[in-house]
Amino acid sequence: MFDALSERLGSIFDGLTGRGALSDKDVSEALREIRVALLEADVALPVVKEFVEKVKTRAVGEEVIRSVKPGQQVIKIVYDALVDMLGADEEESHLRVDTPPAVVMMAGLQGSGKTTTTGKIAKRLADRGKKKVLLASLDVRRPAAMEQLAILAKQAGETVSSLPIIAGQLPADIARRAMQAAKIGGYDVLILDTAGRTSIDEQMMAEAAEIAAIANPSEVLLVADALTGQDAVETARRFHERLPLTGLVLTRMDGDGRGGAALSMRAVTGLPIKFLGVGEKLDGLDAFDAKRVAGRILGQGDIVSLVEKAAEHYDAEKAERMAAKLKKGEFDLEDLADQLRQMQRMGGLGGIMGMMPGVRKAKEAMASANVDDRILKRQEAIIYSMTREERRKPAILNASRRKRIAAGAGVEVSDVNKLLKMHLQMATMMKKMRTKGGMKNLLGMAQQAGISQSDLAKMGGGALPPGGLPGLSGNGLPGLPGGLPGLPGGNKKK
Repeated sequence: MFDALSERLGSIFDGLTGRGALSDKDVSEALREIRVALLEADVALPVVKEFVEKVKTRAVGEEVIRSVKPGQQVIKIVYDALVDMLGADEEESHLRVDTPPAVVMMAGLQGSGKTTTTGKIAKRLADRGKKKVLLASLDVRRPAAMEQLAILAKQAGETVSSLPIIAGQLPADIARRAMQAAKIGGYDVLILDTAGRTSIDEQMMAEAAEIAAIANPSEVLLVADALTGQDAVETARRFHERLPLTGLVLTRMDGDGRGGAALSMRAVTGLPIKFLGVGEKLDGLDAFDAKRVAGRILGQGDIVSLVEKAAEHYDAEKAERMAAKLKKGEFDLEDLADQLRQMQRMGGLGGIMGMMPGVRKAKEAMASANVDDRILKRQEAIIYSMTREERRKPAILNASRRKRIAAGAGVEVSDVNKLLKMHLQMATMMKKMRTKGGMKNLLGMAQQAGISQSDLAKMGGGALPPGGLPGLSGNGLPGLPGGLPGLPGGNKKK
């Protein structure tokens, strides 16, 4: 997400930071380019005008000219303006579901991803908030809409249930029955998935307003498709005129390279963005944080989200086994395969790189080296073309064995050799991590990224996982000891 805008802004700032001093003319020219970049990213014109004016007021003057690093000062001013535009108040981004049964009403047009988002929010509340959640579909028009929500409820976890379907009931009656069931069943949260249309009409809005009056929801969330750009902004404005909306959820953000809808929504509607939907899986929902998003747009990364994502996939049992092996100085190819799977669960190279500082240059390096997510699956295929003995004892892999493995995985022998070299580097690095100095280096890196040891402990579920953060081995990403996977030691082709 925001790839195109991030690339444009990165190029503009590269020109500023390369200079020792900046004149008012330099800053004004940069602001003109920023204006064009925002417009090309499909940000609403009134929002762009206000944003540029706010930056100009602070950037043109003594504050920047007398700064030790004027280019960096301009970036900081743009960052602060982005945070203001996206919404700086973290409290309002949280769902208000503390008084059971709290009612969350979902609204939006048909095809915006409303039902899938309902399942995602339910899973998030169940997994992270330890809430007991009831889902109720009020969509009596779309074929199999109720059945779809029932399936999502089963997939979301044991503490998520769906309201039994009674054919022929009207949406208002279903809402009343759902509220009664939530009270009797001791549910913490009730989520009402309302019907949508392909376009806004009076009948849909009247039905939604009636349900809101009956349920008196603590949250009314509008689900909008980010790919529709400024149409999504207009949809939000028109819904807000008729419904007591409390927040927005933008879906398909992973497919939106521009991000104009996200950047315009808050400024146009005044409503906070609560979540960003990425992918179809139920765990593909990110809490919106203005500071983190602004950092990603400006190529500063989002280390906190990366650590949180790693902590989500933390398996205590596996970590203990890994810790026991590391104490003996062992790290075999089965361990490497587990690291590769961990990376894929965390969103692959693209997903992880999107949260790393200097993401633009990292992606350029990946592109020039012809590296993408396919390399993870290819490396995994190489490992599983080996026998169990070979995976556990890489030292026995002679030339004939390597040739057989390459044929089994459908790759060249050189690819097998690269993987084995990468494994050797990781094994050496893991042995170093056994020492007190190795762990000290890891904690030092985290602190440089702005994450304290106590923060790491909280994110890791109360304690640092043995051997470091899950999915973050040694001094880099899993499978990235000093470089990109498949390119040991750096990002230059061998």
